[in-house]
Amino acid sequence: MTRKTVDPRQRIPALVREILHHDHRYYVLDEPEISDAQYDALLRELQELEAAHPELASPNSPTRRVGGAPAERFEKVTHRLPMLSLSNVFSAEEFREFNERVRKLLCVESVQYHCEPKMDGLAVELTWERGQLVRGATRGDGTVGEDVTANLRTLRGLPLELLPAPGVAVPEFLQARGEVFIRKEDFRRLNERRLAAGEPAFVNPRNAAAGALRQLDPRVTAQRPLSIMFYETGDVSGRSFSAHHEKLAYLASLGLPVNPENRLADGAAEAEAIETTLLARRHALPYEIDGLVVKVDLEDHRKRLGAVSKSPRWAVAWKFPAEEMETTVRNIEVQVGRTGALTPVAWLEPVYVGGVTVSRATLHNEDELRRKDVRVGDHVFVRRAGDVIPEIVKVVQSRRTGAEQPFTFPAACPVCGTAVVKDADGPILRCPNRACPARLQERLRHFASRTGMDVEGMGDKLCAQLVESGLVQGFPDLYRLSREQLLTLERMGELSASGLLEGIERSKQTTLRRFLFALGIRHVGEATAKALAEHFRDIRKMYDAPLDEYSRVRDVGPTMAEELRAWFEDASHRGSVEELLALGISPAPPEESSSGTFSGKTVVLTGTLTRFTREQAREEVERRGGKVSGSVSRKTDFVVAGEEAGSKLEKARSLGVRVLDEAAFAVLLGTPQ
Repeated sequence: MTRKTVDPRQRIPALVREILHHDHRYYVLDEPEISDAQYDALLRELQELEAAHPELASPNSPTRRVGGAPAERFEKVTHRLPMLSLSNVFSAEEFREFNERVRKLLCVESVQYHCEPKMDGLAVELTWERGQLVRGATRGDGTVGEDVTANLRTLRGLPLELLPAPGVAVPEFLQARGEVFIRKEDFRRLNERRLAAGEPAFVNPRNAAAGALRQLDPRVTAQRPLSIMFYETGDVSGRSFSAHHEKLAYLASLGLPVNPENRLADGAAEAEAIETTLLARRHALPYEIDGLVVKVDLEDHRKRLGAVSKSPRWAVAWKFPAEEMETTVRNIEVQVGRTGALTPVAWLEPVYVGGVTVSRATLHNEDELRRKDVRVGDHVFVRRAGDVIPEIVKVVQSRRTGAEQPFTFPAACPVCGTAVVKDADGPILRCPNRACPARLQERLRHFASRTGMDVEGMGDKLCAQLVESGLVQGFPDLYRLSREQLLTLERMGELSASGLLEGIERSKQTTLRRFLFALGIRHVGEATAKALAEHFRDIRKMYDAPLDEYSRVRDVGPTMAEELRAWFEDASHRGSVEELLALGISPAPPEESSSGTFSGKTVVLTGTLTRFTREQAREEVERRGGKVSGSVSRKTDFVVAGEEAGSKLEKARSLGVRVLDEAAFAVLLGTPQ
């Protein structure tokens, strides 16, 4: 009997479709149709055919999930629409306050919410073009993330090619946002394998997942049992949605995994009931969660509510109460931060709390240490504050034996020996020595951080080495480092040294906002740095600015104004800034709003625009001096109406507000077709 000849041009795509189908049944639906042995046979057949005919292999073939060649570094990806972070609430009372704000802003009696388990993982955004996965990026700072496409391709539950349900058309362009995580059982097996191989166990599933996505070698990522669930769309071509639950149903119809625990709540009382039920079930779920995300469901309501800073007004993360566990205090030490603040830290007998193994906890300051009367040898209750920062709740006085040792707070810095001073307006003790190695190390770490100068490759250990070796005694020294100097450091090879120098060079092209934040001025966070950059636009203008000039900056109060003036009056600070500028750092000011058609005008955007995303249209208006509002009133100058415009368009017509279609809007922008 003659064996039938297989045409690889037909068999390879057929096998790809069949294997992707079974991946979806197994990893997404949890409803396998074939045995593991049958699945392995299909995969082996595909591998053999692709090896014999490499020109026919698809980039989205299931065989590629083992990972490709290592990358030298991660490229940056700018998100089309910002990936906002959520503000937190910690109780029913705080959630009711959130609901009341939403209700009043919308002028409605009740709000429909979409409730979703708050996954303890890593947020990513994935892009498909004509149904094919083309890019995956981390959230990053919400505006710019890192391209981790090769790593995300290794996820078995992630469709590399969209698998639409019958009657559902594949979009030309789709961005979807999801959470990468590791299920509890997979995490347990992963650690068993690592311990059996003589490797250290991972502390928690989230760290293992985040570390896997940041591997430069996708083959390492492929060895981690990562899963993903999607919770939001980004930019989608040819589709608009009236409600959030419609978006999730659409993602599910394209074969993307969506959390089956999601629930709709008709009003705040139902949302509270869902939170109570989920809290009781949290440990029964197959993955770690640390709260409930509550989102306004209707898209029109979301647009009207808008966002503040980096968080939307239409959603909150309702964090679960912190879990508490008992352990003992092994030792108490003092750590020195970048501003010189001395923070007592308790080293603990390791204990598993809220999904994380905790071995140390902050005691905040000397007054807090005295108030709680924590001693070495004490039995204490530990919790993760907001499920994040470990802290000691209280001492178990009944367990004391008399052998416990009180801690004496040092009168001098434990690192450099300088006498400490106490803040005039608070309980914080500080080391005033700017040359203190501990302060410099923390300042350098802050300076090079992602939200600062974003120097790739500058981790905690390297910062410590650079300071301890004397190679870096101030920020400018970082930009004078040579390859020869770096190669003197422990575990620093040619490749690592080249990568670090490239990262340092790239960091010179930055923004004024990032530069101001990186300098580590006390009280200046990201939002304040942004406001200062918008107000002054040139750092040298801040050198001699009077106190009232600082006070006119948004979010800058009297205390912060004093801090800013004192910082820039300091000759050493000015000298450091000037050195950095002379070494090639070029902090670009924010794009300036130009005068034009929209100067001083209020614009409302409604409906679906085809040439612009909503964020792009907003930026174009603001760049030309206009302001974008979420609601129509008699003070509105223009309403830009896209497809399927609704109540805002009707209100504009009733008030006699000028309405622009997208073509007219483009003409006013000076960008006609």
